[in-house]
Amino acid sequence: MSWSEAGAGQIALPYPFYIDIVTKRYFDGVDNKNLTEVLNCFAPDAVLTEVTSMTVHRGRDAGIAAMFRKLFADFETLWHGNFVHTADPESNSICSQFTVLITPNGGSELRYENCNRFYLQDRLFQSVYVYMSGDNLLKAGDA
Repeated sequence: MSWSEAGAGQIALPYPFYIDIVTKRYFDGVDNKNLTEVLNCFAPDAVLTEVTSMTVHRGRDAGIAAMFRKLFADFETLWHGNFVHTADPESNSICSQFTVLITPNGGSELRYENCNRFYLQDRLFQSVYVYMSGDNLLKAGDA
């Protein structure tokens, strides 16, 4: 059976696992510009889509890594917080709403109210959908 988002055959994980991978691993890595910590949350063939602009980043070590390298280089500070999570272990997914405070190099702080939907396979992000309240900040980087 092949994997599909929220498809049959999902292996439900304990509810706290979903909160932990999103906040203590993924967003902690993003906020601290720790590329290894961030990429360790993704499956090798993962896809991250910024839905607001339909920007798609394919592959943990290619498109997703390049996008994060660009994000980390273009912004002085990143902070994600004020989380509201809804995890659905039966579909092996979690939806997270949160505030983003992000400062471009040499610029003023921007505030976003975003929502991400994470679908997991084998305890890693397989598909991530990012909904931004402003301009897309997750632009393609050099692979």
